[in-house]
Amino acid sequence: MKSNIVLIGMMGSGKTTVGAELSKTLTDFQYVDIDAEIEKSTQKKISEIFLKHGEPFFRMLESEKIRKFCKEKNMIISAGGGAFENEDNRKLMLDSANVIYLKATPEEIYTRIKNETHRPLLKKNFSIEKIASIIEMRKKNYEKANIIIDTNGKTPYDIVKEILGALNG
Repeated sequence: MKSNIVLIGMMGSGKTTVGAELSKTLTDFQYVDIDAEIEKSTQKKISEIFLKHGEPFFRMLESEKIRKFCKEKNMIISAGGGAFENEDNRKLMLDSANVIYLKATPEEIYTRIKNETHRPLLKKNFSIEKIASIIEMRKKNYEKANIIIDTNGKTPYDIVKEILGALNG
């Protein structure tokens, strides 16, 4: 098994929740959320970074954090929804980790995040159709993951069990 685990997928697919839950089971692993690390180091919310500096600046910060944590050992890394779109990020993640795509339908994601206000890419035209179009755009890269887990209608605990089964199988 590779020394790290990276969780990828759309916002609202469960990366943060599942990553934290997974780290309770894999006690030798440290959990890190890339977005939270960016917020901590910049002292700004992701939405504020997008607003003040734009998406390219955010993606640069994201890539720096991914490089940093992929060099570590025994990490569970929750990557931002668009992080896997960057070819360098994708190669680094696939080379250093078991990459797990947490897959969810647009309807499921919409239900999970409709009341959240900190999602910069969904500020405008927030709809199931908008989510579906982002998924469609990212699908070919997401599906390059080592493991794909359907998260629809599942609890974080069930998803963790499925991940552990896939990693050990």
